[in-house]
Amino acid sequence: MIKLFTDSDLDGLGCGIVAKLAFGDEAEVIYCSYRNLNQRVESFLENQENHDIEVYITDLSVGEAVEKKLEQHFQMGQSIHVIDHHVTALHFNEYKWGHIKVEYESGKKTCATSLFYDYLVEHQLIKGTAALEEFIDLVRQYDTWEWEMNNNVTAKRLNDLFYIMDRETFEDDLLKRIKENPNSFHLTETETMILDLEEQKIERYIHSKNRQLIQADVDEYCVGIIYAEQYLSELGNALNKLNPHLDMIAMMNMSGKKIGFRTIHDEVNVAEYAKRYGGGGHPKASGCELTKELFDKLVVNVFEIPPIKPDPQKNELNVKDADYGTVYQNRRKEFSFITKQPDNTYAVIHNQEKLGETFASFFDAERHIKRKFSSWLCFDDECLRQLGALMSLPTDQVKSNYPRILNDAIEKMKKSK
Repeated sequence: MIKLFTDSDLDGLGCGIVAKLAFGDEAEVIYCSYRNLNQRVESFLENQENHDIEVYITDLSVGEAVEKKLEQHFQMGQSIHVIDHHVTALHFNEYKWGHIKVEYESGKKTCATSLFYDYLVEHQLIKGTAALEEFIDLVRQYDTWEWEMNNNVTAKRLNDLFYIMDRETFEDDLLKRIKENPNSFHLTETETMILDLEEQKIERYIHSKNRQLIQADVDEYCVGIIYAEQYLSELGNALNKLNPHLDMIAMMNMSGKKIGFRTIHDEVNVAEYAKRYGGGGHPKASGCELTKELFDKLVVNVFEIPPIKPDPQKNELNVKDADYGTVYQNRRKEFSFITKQPDNTYAVIHNQEKLGETFASFFDAERHIKRKFSSWLCFDDECLRQLGALMSLPTDQVKSNYPRILNDAIEKMKKSK
């Protein structure tokens, strides 16, 4: 008899699939979250009848108190294994029962499913098949976001299917598929059709959430805050790309009282940030419980802040990094102008005053404007009205001579100071 405590996401379910293929009916799988893992593991350990049951914990980290109890039970002869791939779990390698590995020798990132499978193969507890190994690598590529670099859409679609179906049905179907078709793993035509419709739904969801995004300074970071309960990986990744001036995206599941953090910046480690509040994860994807402290920071303190406006996608005149300059505005009707200088640096004029600092790239200048003034790329129509008022010209004349008039306006504002 073995007992597996694992996460409730696709990687956690992958561990459950591997356990049931290896141990059959002898495997009892408990799907957990950070919120209930400690209580469930501790309750299991305290029952003397469970002393002879082999324990595996995958893809999740127990707290310090339960960590000490695991070591005590190991010293008393109970078989304990903690298998994980998160950097925040590396300290478990100090124990004989800890098996934490962030990446393989090849440089490829690991996941809990692949590490659990590797462990069982090494100890001759499971016999691999092509289908099983294909499935495991799809889970690994999705969990590490390697799928995006490889354009392995099947990995993403496997995760989408996991959230469309109920977990029990999905698990039973995968077990049957891997057993009956050991030579290859693939999605069916019906699943592909369902997933095509789901992708369209996800795109609409991301579009609507981008219009609800709140920008706020939280601790030392500029954070995009959104309330969301589904498609968190896709949503976090997309919102980061749409708003690269933000350090991270914080996605709050209010009904589940959880927060997911995502970033695309190498200099921001959201695993360490989540760890401050009792959570953990990867450097670019992590999560924790919604504590009272975080509720105050991410809900109460930002309640009055309106959402930031997305940049327009169909501008023809006011476009980013144009030779003649680019215009931004915010809800306070403040306008900012980014202009390229003869030395190839970029200057910013805000509210008709040139800032003292210059920027090495257009991106740096835009990042400064968006973080400091909560601005967005000005729509063409608003640009024409603003320039017309500034230069005392009708908007049709501004439109027909836009590059020259914008350049004249920028030079006028430079000379006014």
